[in-house]
Amino acid sequence: MNKYALISVSDKTNLLDLAKGLVSAGYDIISTGGTAKILTESGIKTTSVEDITEFPECMDGRLKTLHPRISGALLGVRDNPEHAATMTEHKIPNIDILVVNLYPFKDAVSKPNHTLETAIENIDIGGPTMIRAAAKNYKYLAVVTNPADYAELIEHAKNGTITDDYRYKLSAKAFAYTAAYDAYISNYLTNKNPENSENSDNSANIFPQTLTLTFDIKSDENSMRYGENPHQKAAYYVANSPNFAGVLGIENAEILNGKALSYNNIADTHAAAALASEFDSPVCVAVKHSTPCGVALGADAFAAFSAAYECDPQSIFGGIIAFNCEVDANTAKKMHEIFLEVIIAPNFSADALAILRKKKNLRLLKLPKFANSPLEFKSAGAGLLIQQSDTSNIATEPFTIVAGAEVSEQVKADLIFAMKVVKHVKSNAIVVAKDGKLLGQGGGEVSRIWAAEAALSRAGEKASGAVLASDAMFPFPDVVDACAKAGITAIIQPGGSQNDKASIQACDGYGISMAFTGVRHFRH
Repeated sequence: MNKYALISVSDKTNLLDLAKGLVSAGYDIISTGGTAKILTESGIKTTSVEDITEFPECMDGRLKTLHPRISGALLGVRDNPEHAATMTEHKIPNIDILVVNLYPFKDAVSKPNHTLETAIENIDIGGPTMIRAAAKNYKYLAVVTNPADYAELIEHAKNGTITDDYRYKLSAKAFAYTAAYDAYISNYLTNKNPENSENSDNSANIFPQTLTLTFDIKSDENSMRYGENPHQKAAYYVANSPNFAGVLGIENAEILNGKALSYNNIADTHAAAALASEFDSPVCVAVKHSTPCGVALGADAFAAFSAAYECDPQSIFGGIIAFNCEVDANTAKKMHEIFLEVIIAPNFSADALAILRKKKNLRLLKLPKFANSPLEFKSAGAGLLIQQSDTSNIATEPFTIVAGAEVSEQVKADLIFAMKVVKHVKSNAIVVAKDGKLLGQGGGEVSRIWAAEAALSRAGEKASGAVLASDAMFPFPDVVDACAKAGITAIIQPGGSQNDKASIQACDGYGISMAFTGVRHFRH
């Protein structure tokens, strides 16, 4: 009895090697359309699907494999006498191997000028039908969807070792493949307005009744040795969804040096890069345990790093560094003097790379532009919390001086700087800053006054003449009292407390300027 392999692929990677390998293993090839044309022109004997179905491909290729002789060949239970008799009666062959990958829907909709019509035409119907049929019937045939699996398939075919366990493994992969494909289409259509006009709100449905997101693995449990702690296994996945088109997070960074990123490295590097992206002027951000320990603006990378280092020379040890500007040789020399885990920047000069690469374990990441995700995820038991990212920009949103005198341009700039930083500190969050430099922060406290006391204590004498930012309102004037004792010049906070008047009066009494933004920045 002939052994058949049906090959129908959009991705032609290693197609000829696959076909030749299967032929040498004793399989006859059945194929469709463009795949059949390439195989035939390459001298590989190929039977067309039309020869099997005795029905022509039609409707612009929409109808070719949706036929009982193909579906039956994939779904027939070989050791069921009734199925076997039906297959014989209707000339349905036994297909033992199915190799299919699908129309490139994701590539089609990633093109900036694509249309809804183009997208619809790139939705594969026959391919998923065949894959699901073969995957369901894995006891009798093997289904492969990824060119990366061709070599293993050929080896098993030649050795006669296509076992139940191997087919089962391929079946699970196949269902994951079609599930991800359908999820991508579902998300695209959910978020795409069919009118496709300039006034259309194509993001109006970001929280549908059923959310179908898929993620592709980027670092498995072998490359990521463990999670937050050594007894926890971990992996890193990246969203494969149109919801995240245009996102340029650290998953897009090019690793120029060092070991693979750990679970904590990834979390901390994301935190550092996200904060650095808040600024247009050169900035250096130092992060430890996802919390800023040093943030400073400068004329260039060297000045910014030097100032950020001075914020907390102790905590920066073993930390993560992010820049929004190129790292040069002088900055690299200074960073080379201390132990760091990761440095991420838009670029590194050749001399800087040569210096930093002397530390073989130091991770160097190049990310020309950071663009945050529009959505944020957090697990809660077996549930998933999703929210829009906090894209509020204090630099472009006006705030109001509600107490004390109007502030100078320098103090205003420091208030904006401090509020940008406090957005990235765990609530309750307080930041003390001056001259574009973080002086002290307090975060993750259950009481706002405790966060303020921590920030002011870390700032020490430098707090005199500095500004203070709070991620949320003051329920009591106790923070103002602490600011007055430390010599704080101005305060910025969202306002909105029933007790705002008490804080305003306290500021007026101490001669401290206070600004309200009207925007809270809790970060749990």
